[in-house]
Amino acid sequence: MLNTDLVMIAALALTGVSVYFLSAALLTNNTDRELLSWASGTEPERSRSALINWSRPLVHQFTLQHAARIKNERFRRNIEHLIMTAGLSRELNVDEFIGLKLFWGVGFVGLLALLNFAFHVGIPLWMFALAIPVGWQFPDMYAKNQRKSRQISVRADLPFFTDLLALSTEAGLDFISAIQRIVDKAEGSVLGDELAIVLKDIKLGSARADALRGLAKRIDIPETTSFVAVLVDADATGASIAQVLKDQSEQIRLERFVRAEKAGARASQLMLIPLIFFILPAVFIVVFGPVAVNFISGGAK
Repeated sequence: MLNTDLVMIAALALTGVSVYFLSAALLTNNTDRELLSWASGTEPERSRSALINWSRPLVHQFTLQHAARIKNERFRRNIEHLIMTAGLSRELNVDEFIGLKLFWGVGFVGLLALLNFAFHVGIPLWMFALAIPVGWQFPDMYAKNQRKSRQISVRADLPFFTDLLALSTEAGLDFISAIQRIVDKAEGSVLGDELAIVLKDIKLGSARADALRGLAKRIDIPETTSFVAVLVDADATGASIAQVLKDQSEQIRLERFVRAEKAGARASQLMLIPLIFFILPAVFIVVFGPVAVNFISGGAK
């Protein structure tokens, strides 16, 4: 009886929230349109996630105006940094991302309620409560997965790109022309796309050092931070860019080798868990099982 009352209260609460969002969406006069628009005034790129593309119109209709009311600067800076490092800056802005969190925080609960009503699966109440933080964190999980994929790609490409830059500058090209040559040949590469943004920033008037620091900030891994710091120092002191790039390439490869050694050592330690709990018991059963059976059979006689 108590569970039924709790479910009814939760259903009424969800109904009230739904009615509020629907009424606010239908009665809003879009006075915050300028606040919610993109700084460039252009439409965002289509997301690589079909789920985001599907939910974006619903977010704009129901939760975007509520997302704009969240003014916590630290929270918004963290969201902006996550979007930037995940490579989603051309797909989502901060308000849309918060709107997605609000939408899915309620949407996961609604989906469970729909399944429970349609199929009578008897979903417990604690799962409804758990669905709210899961839905709230869903966009974060997607962005962090994208950031991890980008960082893996950059770590794999950075030594090769550094060698190409060194060879190009040794062949007589200046640093900007060398980057342009690599960008032209590196279509579809995360690092190539980021270098193209560096060139675009320089053409728009940014200093070379600021454009390179923006690259390090967008990728946010120690390798690119060190790479950019060395290039900026060499540019400021007038050192040979080609020699600096060669030294940096060797350093990056050494760091990758050390990281691979650490990963191998960690993998060998992780292998002890299935070895102790699964493989060794099976070996003991095969080796000592017949002995135990014969002993028990002999004792029974």
